[in-house]
Amino acid sequence: MNLFDVYSVWPIEPVKAQGCYIWDENGTKYLDMYGGHAVISVGHCHPHYVESIKNQLDRISFYSNSVVNSLQNRLATKLGELSGYSNFSLFLSNSGAEANENAIKIASFHTKKRKFISFGGSFHGRTVGAVSLTDNPAIWSSYNCNNDVTIIKDFCVESVEMSLKTGDYAGVIIEPIQGVAGIVAPHKDFLNQLRLLTSSYGALLIIDEVQSGYGRSGRFFAHQYSGITPDIITVAKGMANGFPIGGTLISPSITPSKGMLGTTFGGNHLACVAAISVLEIIEQESLVTNAYNMGSYLKEQLVKMKDQYPDVIADVRGEGLMIGVEFMSGFEQIRDLILKEKKIFVGSAKKSVMRLLPPLSIDKSIVDHFITCFNDLIVKITN
Repeated sequence: MNLFDVYSVWPIEPVKAQGCYIWDENGTKYLDMYGGHAVISVGHCHPHYVESIKNQLDRISFYSNSVVNSLQNRLATKLGELSGYSNFSLFLSNSGAEANENAIKIASFHTKKRKFISFGGSFHGRTVGAVSLTDNPAIWSSYNCNNDVTIIKDFCVESVEMSLKTGDYAGVIIEPIQGVAGIVAPHKDFLNQLRLLTSSYGALLIIDEVQSGYGRSGRFFAHQYSGITPDIITVAKGMANGFPIGGTLISPSITPSKGMLGTTFGGNHLACVAAISVLEIIEQESLVTNAYNMGSYLKEQLVKMKDQYPDVIADVRGEGLMIGVEFMSGFEQIRDLILKEKKIFVGSAKKSVMRLLPPLSIDKSIVDHFITCFNDLIVKITN
């Protein structure tokens, strides 16, 4: 049997990892400035994380949600404390797409409506409901084309209000920082305006923090820069440092009912222990603060490079350790060359954006090393 050939992959197989570094099968060492799509939050193979999972394996690794699992309560309590959402409820699943599927289902249950608004450049997942909210027709099947979704371009407040005025919409879903679009955020007051509009017209505001959450932006949640409180928040990628898990955080104004949601694997013992250990590390090592400080420093150095190389770097944007570097036309190959020549993993978005999503544990010496390598590469290709 062959693998279903849907991925374009680098010809590298990581077999070992530690902190911000990975090694391939030949022993070659790479700096990880991408964290496997922003998943590695506390660093590869953190000893507390590894020990927590090992210890749980000796106890019990899985049983269904038909029995008590106190680890779920521990996780919810700790997440509430660190995020500032102790009064919210938590539903656990296996991925960001599932978290978003549950969010829109809850919103539809609560409002008894079926339409949703999302935004140009959005990415919310590849499952049936989530992909219909995603602004990428290339990954829609005929089955996914959903007339109950309105995708609004350019973060236009007037268009949002025009749709909400119909009274047909269950909710609005938005990423506070769009990752797949190239680290793009709406204008400063847009989330505040969305909060006012959704409240006024009886729709729920869903904030997709699957990529931007868990400290990556320099706040626990990126939407906290705006000061708003949404109705539902979704999380996944950095939640368990690589162990599959997703979460939907739900306002106390929304009442659950038996059977409304369900999952076999969501919130299993190993996933919960992995997620609890991540929160403990984030708290003990002040990784949200570190993400803010190191992200600010990294962005500052990149802006200096943009000023130095205006014909190469078009823009630098983002918050915390969620940074996008946009290249001028003709320099897109830098994203691949930095892996080939400097042994540094970075991400890409759109045609010309390099995404930087390193572990939140990154330190100044690693940032400096990255900047030196990046600068050397630009000098080489421009001379």
